[in-house]
Amino acid sequence: MKNIKERKKFMLVFFVILASVMMGITDVDRRDQAVAVPEASMTDASSENTSPKAVSEVSHDEIKRAVHLSAGYLLRACDDKGKFAYSINLDPDVKPGAKYNILRHAGTIYALAMYEEMFPSHKTREILNRAAGFLIKEGIAPLGEGMDMLAVWSYPELSRDNSPVQAKLGGTGLGLVALLSVDRIMPGTVSMDLVREMGNFVLFMQKGDGSFYAKYIPSAGGRNDEWTSLYYPGEAALGLMMLYEKEYSVKWLNAAVKAISYLSTLRAGRTSVEPDHWALLATARLLPHYDLSCRPVSRTDIIRHALQVAGSMYAGTADLPADSPAYGCLTGDGRTTPTSTRLEGLQAALTFLEHERSVSSDAMKERIAKGIRFLVNSQVKSGRNAGAIPRNVRLLPQDQGRREPVGRRTTEVRIDYVQHALSAMIQYMR
Repeated sequence: MKNIKERKKFMLVFFVILASVMMGITDVDRRDQAVAVPEASMTDASSENTSPKAVSEVSHDEIKRAVHLSAGYLLRACDDKGKFAYSINLDPDVKPGAKYNILRHAGTIYALAMYEEMFPSHKTREILNRAAGFLIKEGIAPLGEGMDMLAVWSYPELSRDNSPVQAKLGGTGLGLVALLSVDRIMPGTVSMDLVREMGNFVLFMQKGDGSFYAKYIPSAGGRNDEWTSLYYPGEAALGLMMLYEKEYSVKWLNAAVKAISYLSTLRAGRTSVEPDHWALLATARLLPHYDLSCRPVSRTDIIRHALQVAGSMYAGTADLPADSPAYGCLTGDGRTTPTSTRLEGLQAALTFLEHERSVSSDAMKERIAKGIRFLVNSQVKSGRNAGAIPRNVRLLPQDQGRREPVGRRTTEVRIDYVQHALSAMIQYMR
């Protein structure tokens, strides 16, 4: 009951702040606007299926070890051609599938580049170079003759499904994020003409209102918006912002701002919105440059949208018993990756929300600390799969009222499970 009351109080104060932002209030005393949530009990349980233990904030040494372990897992998973071992299963009786997702390949490069920036090594740079080479060689191709555009393509023979050849907006967005992350570490690794032409594709996929076509399918006539993705717009905006930071051409900045502005307008007035962590990551990068952009909406609207997304992530967290292996899991069902992505978004939001609106970060930091503890506890600590992050941890009987993923995928490890956890842990370590 205490946790429920605390969460209600947080949301009450959160929506007061949100209302003030929507009214354009800019000079509010910190004592009046701060989010004040009573401190919750900092007890937890290990997700290693051992006896409950008291949980404190993850120490520097502990998070450093966890970061090294998960980065090591991904580095070992990259073969001589630069392709990652896409999935394994911790249960030796379960055979992993053979498909490959080029978007998650790009996301893995992004996480390893973050790791290289924090812990530089020749080995990591060598593997990043190989992985980037695989992405360029196997995934990137032009749209057509004389179109001056390149995209990251998903091919049936690689993804092992019956989908037609297609270029996904999110694939090219993450491709930009990956390649520009590598080029930041090793300048000159990636051709500027290549990333510019990828940027041209993202602009080509954007509509006048700032929204996007999700896919380009040649066999279906080209740009296609029959299907939409929660994450593609934020991924595209982040890629465009990184391209802008590389060469400061305002067309990339304007397109990124239009994308986030569209999401802001789309979600305005809703009390609960999707956990769009990519939008928060993009917002963190564009805000320092916002006044140089076309500014289709006000800066206040951009902050309001970030508060909506971060507030919904916080409000949607679960209240589990302190002896549950999933205590700290932000979705309460034992899945690791939804917690990782929410942690990425919340930590990105922390970089600007305090400064922009004097929002107290104490409650958010406490929730983040618990989420990081959950991820660290879920990590495989030793053996050939050290550093792996399984899809979910098993819940205890008292948790069974919650939906729990079960079956063959319970012990599955995919590169994106590890990548998102690594990204979240590196943000926390910073």
